[in-house]
Amino acid sequence: MDLSKLINKAAEQPQAEAAAQQTPKEEYAALKKAEREDAWARVDATAEAVFKDGASMQAWLDFAAACTPQSTRNLLILYNQNPAIRHPRTFDKWKEAGRSVLAGAAGYTFFAEQRYTREDGTPATGYALVKAFDISQTRGPQPAAETPREPEELLAALIEQSPVRLELSDQLPDKVQAQYVPAQHTIFVRNNMEAGTAFCAIAREQAHASFDTVGRGYTRQAFAAQSYCAAYIAAKKFGIDTSAFRFDKVCELGTGLDTQSKRSFLSDVKSAAYTVSRGIRRSFREMEQMIQPDAFPVADQPRLAKAKAEKSRDAGSR
Repeated sequence: MDLSKLINKAAEQPQAEAAAQQTPKEEYAALKKAEREDAWARVDATAEAVFKDGASMQAWLDFAAACTPQSTRNLLILYNQNPAIRHPRTFDKWKEAGRSVLAGAAGYTFFAEQRYTREDGTPATGYALVKAFDISQTRGPQPAAETPREPEELLAALIEQSPVRLELSDQLPDKVQAQYVPAQHTIFVRNNMEAGTAFCAIAREQAHASFDTVGRGYTRQAFAAQSYCAAYIAAKKFGIDTSAFRFDKVCELGTGLDTQSKRSFLSDVKSAAYTVSRGIRRSFREMEQMIQPDAFPVADQPRLAKAKAEKSRDAGSR
């Protein structure tokens, strides 16, 4: 007689009984653990897919440029769910912004930062998996459209808020438009370039400068690919021509990286791109807040009153 079925059934019974005896709290914890594991698996799978080839890398960089600023894990998991997402927020955040989520809208898995207190009483920061909704899934006041800028304006803003000194140089090697020199904390720039080319070159070097911080062990070679990608995001975000960018070589460099290292690479790209973009936006905000001469000035009332009083005195003395 074949006893395998009987023995296997007897072995499975205690496991089934143990599962049935789980408390609601344990079931909830197990469910949440499975959700977290699934979310991180999707993040890792997307990071791997981004490095598949140049087109895949460019597609994710386009998404990072078009989407509102997010953590790297959110950029990856949102891209995995829908590359068309542009402005995701949770239900409560949209409510605070005066917009309502459309009935029946299916949210996207999203990592929301969460502050909590450890058992020893110290504060800590973690995350909770929640649902986020893209702006296309909401109704309400439309956000103001961003003002289109000419390449020359964007270049001026990039230079205005540069985190390091810029200096023109006619000593740069051929085909080098700009280069950050750590020893002098300076970006040397070739003069008389087309505005879009100058923007991309300086943005790349500003990204390099952002990596030159204590503890990073900065070398140009170690951060060349990340800076190149960050310049692409900044240029794409503001409408600068990006047709000269190619990413096959970037992906070749990623062949020796494990998944965690690929995520770190993309995190570096995102952080450097956001640093460059913030400087540009800050420059435009400051320009908008400057007091400018008015084309339709109000007449100087005290001067008119004085002239009127003098005219009345002259008339009275006659």
